[in-house]
Amino acid sequence: MEKAARERLARLLAGEEAGAFSAQLSVPSDALRLEVDGIGQVRLPVRPAQAKKLCGVARPAHFGHREETILDPAVRDTWEISPDLVSLGGPSWALALEGALTELADELGVPAGNRLEAELHALLVYGPGQFFVPHTDTEKNDAMVGTLAVTLPSSHTGGEFIVEHGGQSVTYRSSRDSLSLVAFYADCLHQVTPVRTGYRVVLTFNLLMRGTPAADSADGPVPELAGCLAEHFRSPEQVRYGSSEPPKRLVYLLDHSYTERGLRWDKLKGADAERATLLRAAADKADCEAVLALAEIKETWDTEARKITYLIDSSLTLDWWTSPSGGEAISLPIRDAEICASTPTAEMKPYQSEYTGYMGNWGGTKDRWYRRAAIVMWTRERSFAAQAEASGLWALGELRRLADAGDLAAAQAAASSVESFWVASVSAQPRALEQTLNVAVVLDAPETATMLLRPFRVEMLTPGHAGALLALAGHYGPEWMGGMLAVWFGERSRAYHDAELQRPEWLASLPGLCEALGGEDGVTRGLLTGSWRWLIGQIRSWLGYPAVSTREEYLGKLGKPLAGLLEATAVAGETGLRDEILGFLHERGDELRALLVSALRSATELSPADRPVSGLDTLASLCASRLGELIARPVRAEDDWAITWRDTCGCELCVTFGEFLGDGSRRTLEWPLAEARRKHIRQSIRAAELPVRHQTLRAGSPYTLILTKTDALFDHERKARQRAITDLAWLTENWPAAG
Repeated sequence: MEKAARERLARLLAGEEAGAFSAQLSVPSDALRLEVDGIGQVRLPVRPAQAKKLCGVARPAHFGHREETILDPAVRDTWEISPDLVSLGGPSWALALEGALTELADELGVPAGNRLEAELHALLVYGPGQFFVPHTDTEKNDAMVGTLAVTLPSSHTGGEFIVEHGGQSVTYRSSRDSLSLVAFYADCLHQVTPVRTGYRVVLTFNLLMRGTPAADSADGPVPELAGCLAEHFRSPEQVRYGSSEPPKRLVYLLDHSYTERGLRWDKLKGADAERATLLRAAADKADCEAVLALAEIKETWDTEARKITYLIDSSLTLDWWTSPSGGEAISLPIRDAEICASTPTAEMKPYQSEYTGYMGNWGGTKDRWYRRAAIVMWTRERSFAAQAEASGLWALGELRRLADAGDLAAAQAAASSVESFWVASVSAQPRALEQTLNVAVVLDAPETATMLLRPFRVEMLTPGHAGALLALAGHYGPEWMGGMLAVWFGERSRAYHDAELQRPEWLASLPGLCEALGGEDGVTRGLLTGSWRWLIGQIRSWLGYPAVSTREEYLGKLGKPLAGLLEATAVAGETGLRDEILGFLHERGDELRALLVSALRSATELSPADRPVSGLDTLASLCASRLGELIARPVRAEDDWAITWRDTCGCELCVTFGEFLGDGSRRTLEWPLAEARRKHIRQSIRAAELPVRHQTLRAGSPYTLILTKTDALFDHERKARQRAITDLAWLTENWPAAG
């Protein structure tokens, strides 16, 4: 079977000569004169007595971990002398070091036109038993690409220096009579094994890359690589279901690791630098653009006896990339058909792995996570869409730039190109809302404006958005604005659960938004009616909940948004909606005592002058009336076992059960029922939290379900009455109108 164009491209790049990840050479020890403050000249080879003196002026070595510098002898146990106490000289040291760096640069595959410089970092002394566990070096400035370790000649055993990368490992041992120079890239895992006898003394340098890479050449495989790119972007992806379309991008994975700070074209290492030069030349020839990116990769492998057997699944997400304007955090999942690499990810070292043992019908699996750098390419004709899919914020800025420059047609065309992925691109980010509101106005395209604003939700709106909302309403008209608000309120929203959690708090702040809108009828009325439509739906939903305690708890949580909505109607002068809300509450007031009390408790800071116009004084009177009616009811007689229950099922079982509950003279019911029918009744008891104990007499056929009404019936009513007395006393004190 013919290989895909991306696979041929990876194979072409793999055939290029690649630089090593580490390299070693020797320099005569007499080339270096080393002096240390407090000791003087250090003679080479280093004798044990002199090594001990070095330890006397040193300090325990720290190590970098993310943004911290840590001292932990279980990780790094060695002595360190800072560079300001160290002097390097000698008649031929500078010349010897320059020649060594040139040779090492060639071994490491440093791009033509660049050179390596060495910046002294520390003098290290490893005594008996001391070591440094496997680690990678921190890139300490923007030019740093690696480390140079110059081991001074001495007599010691152990202390081997091991460097690993891409599944390969090299062990370096020092010399007894010459300087041993080992250079390696900063992303290489390396360690120093415990010293057994004697002392290992090392000068460490930061390797800096300077200069400018040589101009790209069109020689060699560039034309063939360009052909692979062109073929990749015009060949529909083979899919099992649905329509196929050409890939949007090509992601070529590099071999070395890079930090966000160090991910630059002029700092690529070894084979990466050579391949990048070729790919950039090929991309230009194929009319493509290229950027650098960082990727998070997860692979899931099947295992047998903890050994991996075959790949079950893999995923790759770009989470950082560079552009001419700088680096940017992104989140862009990439399909397998858009990925290629000369070195398979499985051959590299994961930064984390996790084994899951045998579970039921599933065998064991092993998850591995990797970080890899990549070159991301796309055709110039879809440059905007390619970048917009990764960063909606960038896209909004570019759309605004085009519109402000007077190129409205280009801005509209660019905006239309993002429709298929726009929801995922902005991910409903609140910080993107203001930019989108402003861009939607200047595009002068109502359907495109709706598409750009669709991912957001109404609870993201703040008083700071009032100006942009008014501009939208004025530009596109009330009908468009009404449809946009309907989308934001969730009629077509996929984020219902999030809205359910966030919207009550937003409704409580609604008066501030209405005030910022200045009473503009279309937008304000749409916000208020949409809010009431959502809130009344929530109230009706919880009114139908069978469990009294849960029903009252959640109705109570709606009190604060109810108060906010009523206050907002006063700010906007929407007396008709206020009266509609109060009418509903009056009609269902006996069932809504928890809601009314909660609303009034959350609105005590409202000034007395604002209470009547908001309808909250009316609400206080209604609440006081309902509480008074509850308190005035006769106390339940000791022999009254009637239980009020709302039958939402209507089956013949529930009808019989309801009759038993409503009969005040009956406390016990012995009821022969099959298992499924017994289960139905038990579920009804639990759902409504009824004060009824159920037991099963396992004799005869069918078994008998014994139901007994409990004293909790009286306890519940006593507590409800006492709560009503407390609430009424508070209401009378804080809401004079309630009296």
